[in-house]
Amino acid sequence: MHKGTFYITTPIYYPSDKLHIGHAYCTVATDTLARYKRMCGYDVLFLTGTDEHGQKIEEKARAEGVSPKRFVDEIVEGKGGIRDLWKLMNISNDRFIRTTDDYHVSAIQKIFRKLYDKGDIYKGAYKGKYCTPCESFWTESQLAAGRCPDCGREVRDAEEEAYFFRLSSYAGRVQALLETPGFLEPVSRVNEMINNFIKPGLEDLCVSRTSFTWGIPVDFDPGHVVYVWIDALSNYITALGYDNDRYGDFGKYWPAVHMVGKEIVRFHAIIWPAVLMSLALPMPKKVYGHGWLLMDGGKMSKSKGNVVDPYLLSQRYGVDSLRYFLMREFPLGSDGSFSNEALINRINADLANDYGNLLSRTVAMVLKYFGGRLPAEREADPADSELVGMAGALRGLYARDMDGFMPQSALLAVFKVISRANKYIDETTPWVLARDTAKKPRLASVMYNLLETIRIATILLQPFTPESCARAFVQTGTPERAKSWDSAAVFGALPADVSVTRGETLFPRIDLEKELRYLETLCAPAEAEALPEAAPITIDEFAKVRLTVCKVLACETVKKSEKLLKFRLDDGSGTERRIFSGIANFYKPEALIGKTVVACTNLPPRRMMGEASDGMLLSAEKDGRLDLLMLDDAVPAGAIIC
Repeated sequence: MHKGTFYITTPIYYPSDKLHIGHAYCTVATDTLARYKRMCGYDVLFLTGTDEHGQKIEEKARAEGVSPKRFVDEIVEGKGGIRDLWKLMNISNDRFIRTTDDYHVSAIQKIFRKLYDKGDIYKGAYKGKYCTPCESFWTESQLAAGRCPDCGREVRDAEEEAYFFRLSSYAGRVQALLETPGFLEPVSRVNEMINNFIKPGLEDLCVSRTSFTWGIPVDFDPGHVVYVWIDALSNYITALGYDNDRYGDFGKYWPAVHMVGKEIVRFHAIIWPAVLMSLALPMPKKVYGHGWLLMDGGKMSKSKGNVVDPYLLSQRYGVDSLRYFLMREFPLGSDGSFSNEALINRINADLANDYGNLLSRTVAMVLKYFGGRLPAEREADPADSELVGMAGALRGLYARDMDGFMPQSALLAVFKVISRANKYIDETTPWVLARDTAKKPRLASVMYNLLETIRIATILLQPFTPESCARAFVQTGTPERAKSWDSAAVFGALPADVSVTRGETLFPRIDLEKELRYLETLCAPAEAEALPEAAPITIDEFAKVRLTVCKVLACETVKKSEKLLKFRLDDGSGTERRIFSGIANFYKPEALIGKTVVACTNLPPRRMMGEASDGMLLSAEKDGRLDLLMLDDAVPAGAIIC
């Protein structure tokens, strides 16, 4: 029997490039909450998707020589694209919306006309500062040192005919909504929205564009396309069938819980509610603005180039390990710093040492001491009470934290019990009990208590690490009825004569130093790929880059690396220069000896595979092809490119 409906959404992601770990963080958090609610007995609808229109897409497609639709199709549906990533990461979304879907397009035109007919949309002219990569207009006062406050790029003056939404007329109602407890969380976001946007005075919102064509046409004024505020935000209702006949469950599931990054909270907590008010529709149940994953002190961003590939990490360390790390390492409402070292340490400490070790030790002891099946005869002891009490109370603590959007705290509660179970093994010393036949009933009680603790913990870990939990249930012999949410509140749901099965290690330990070296070799190509997205620089900044002509004295492959070549170079200084370059998939080392190449020679040395790499070779890359930049051999070593 269902407890009711629960509708939860991610933002729809912009497919200008492949997604990064920050997007995965938001989607895994949403998936974890959706899985939790399903486990509790709710009828859940989980929506994600892609926001596919806009000037940035149009310009990128033009640069690639393809249509905008073909460009986004490849990123969304192509191999290694967004749908593939969510499938790899075991995301359990029920629906996936694309703003290029026919049903969404027709619904947006109807919504735009409704707002216009009501008088909440009117025609005017827009003049302001515009950032193309972020597709955002800014006032002069909102700029940071004259640049876009989000990505730091230059903005340009923009003026065009446009339709506007009367956002200003909804300021009072929106502020009252923001002040409603529980609507916007964490609560720190409420004052931010009111002080930064409501109190200075809400301005009417530009909701159409004429400077590009890749968008949904305004059907009564075809020179205009509907802008993101109406097009993208309305996906949350069009995906339920609002103003279209694709689905028919708007009345069943709306309103929603929106999980979004803090940089788009104002869109979801101010603009979106105002649009809903104009349409006379119910407000969202909640907008939750999670924090950013930071890298090297800054926000992770495709436009900045400081991104981490979740595809690579999932394949390398396992999807469940990455999912667990994202939910355990970072409190949902706060910023957190991502590093490969933190990822590996968290996997080793929690999943391998604590949970995985508890499971493997317990199963191994039941197999060794009882042939895999526990006897019915038991002998309890006061030493059992603390562990049994903690395990029995765990579901209540976990539910409080999960319902409060605190998955990190829920995991802390689970692992506190797991840690207590590991300590319980040391206290009860099963290996000593096993030496005395008369102690078999006592040993059986110890083993049962451990298996029961593992069962309860595994039920509660399912939203975070679903595949690993399914394998753990097999090893502990947990029957279907003892995997349910209700059974997690009862200590003793396992059959008295439970049988265990030996299985593979769920979370093998990772050699930290070895893995960090490996990951470091993978970063070089990613950094090179980020260069075309770099912000504009001045001639003085460019003059600081020293590009030196070098002769290749020797070149060889690097052991334990599939991508690196090691170069010894004559740079004209009289001293050999060593540089590692990730081009082994494109060149045979012997073919490069004697060639004339160009290196950036004033970069700080970087450790790669245990040695210093003193610079970077220049190469060109496009469409999967890489060419090392080589000059005529007549150009002498030490010549400076200027």
